[in-house]
Amino acid sequence: MTDIPDIPFLSLAIWIPILGGLLVLATGPDRNAWMARLVALLTAILGFAVTIPLYIYFDAAKVGMQFPEARSWIAYFNINYHIGIDGLSLWFVLLNSFITILVVIAGWQTVQNRVAQYMAAFLIMSGLMNGIFAALDGVLFYVFFEASLIPLYLIIGVWGGPNRVHAAIKFFLFTLAGSLAMLLALLYLHSVTDSFDILVWHRAPLSMVEQSLIFFAFLAAFGVKVPMWPVHTWLPDAHVEAPTGGSVVLAAIALKLGAYGFVRFSLPIAPDAAVAYAPIVIALSLIAVVYIGFVALAQADMKKLVAYSSISHMGFVTLGFFMLNPLGVEGALIQMISHGFVSAAMFLCIGVLYDRMHSRQIEDYGGVVNTMPKFAAFFMLFAMANCGLPATSGFVGEFTVILGAVQYNFWIGLLAATTLILGAAYTLWMYKRVVFGAVANEHVAKLTDIGAREFFFLAVLAACVLAMGLYPFPFADAMHTSVNELLRHVSAGKLH
Repeated sequence: MTDIPDIPFLSLAIWIPILGGLLVLATGPDRNAWMARLVALLTAILGFAVTIPLYIYFDAAKVGMQFPEARSWIAYFNINYHIGIDGLSLWFVLLNSFITILVVIAGWQTVQNRVAQYMAAFLIMSGLMNGIFAALDGVLFYVFFEASLIPLYLIIGVWGGPNRVHAAIKFFLFTLAGSLAMLLALLYLHSVTDSFDILVWHRAPLSMVEQSLIFFAFLAAFGVKVPMWPVHTWLPDAHVEAPTGGSVVLAAIALKLGAYGFVRFSLPIAPDAAVAYAPIVIALSLIAVVYIGFVALAQADMKKLVAYSSISHMGFVTLGFFMLNPLGVEGALIQMISHGFVSAAMFLCIGVLYDRMHSRQIEDYGGVVNTMPKFAAFFMLFAMANCGLPATSGFVGEFTVILGAVQYNFWIGLLAATTLILGAAYTLWMYKRVVFGAVANEHVAKLTDIGAREFFFLAVLAACVLAMGLYPFPFADAMHTSVNELLRHVSAGKLH
């Protein structure tokens, strides 16, 4: 193992985007938009570059946190700036920083008003989300978790569609209400352990009643963020009103924060409660997988369809976690990364069409392949990945979770597998109506195919989707030790 350079890579991954975002804000009015775009792109690239050593120097065989940094923050309350990552969080820091570059490029020409503020919001949010994935102090986690709401709220509320204010407020209130329950749980854990260190909380001696209350407090916060059925209703509204970049970050990264919370907080802090209440979460997850799949079939708006598809796919993630076997948990983590690539690509494809036609209604299209053949090819690949086609990233996570579900209970595995059929039904039904057939609309006849900028970001995501589908080993290998350690901790419990 090579010696790790004495460079705070994690802190750089958090603070470079945040400080870069403030620098972008300083470029001022829209007449300097070119400078705002340039500074934003350079910041996003630098922010991603400093995360690459995290993967290079990551020791997949090591148990525990790597790249730790700890400094006193609010000494009176024993609150520290304590960060570190393990196999559960490594890929999400990389994914978040990578997606930020694509979002900046995607909004390069399409956003014309308040460009500096738009780019700055995405950069600041990127840094805050890296902070969430790296935080090992409860207060630090909570500050990053709540602060990340603000840029996304502004992105939806300022640059969104006609009902953007309603969607932004709904998103904010749902998420805030859930996280207040989490705050109470964090304060209670501090009263028990006299520490805000998350790793100390993992070892906290808690009775079953305490674990149950803490488990449901975390379920309220993270369930809304995932979002799980029945607290999912904010997501379709937020997606429909958000600008393309907002939808990309919301689907690719923000939804992962809730799922990540389950493996960092709920399972290790309240292991006995997690085992006891796993059937409830599994039932809610199966409703999301099956019922929401049928809801997606009925959608007339492309963005709404992909938003419901996201809820269904994230149901797979929570299902995998709470079956508490290695295949289920690893499959769920891989599904999260894959969903980051595929959902980002689907929303970018819809954004490409929306930029040209200013409509997301499926009935307004038809025959797009005749005027946009390159775009149609990319859209086909991403649609297939959304269905879980073998050799794409979408297949790896779903198949692994289904294997874990069959191990857990054959009938649950069978129900979970229906998502492959439903996913194919709603995704290909949408693709067929939008892309194939004769050109029935004069606006479609005048469409121009994707340019170099659009080709670039779609090609990069296509490469990621295929690379992960054909060779998922690097993703699974990094998380293997951490997943086994988490499950060992859960099975040992605190009451045995």
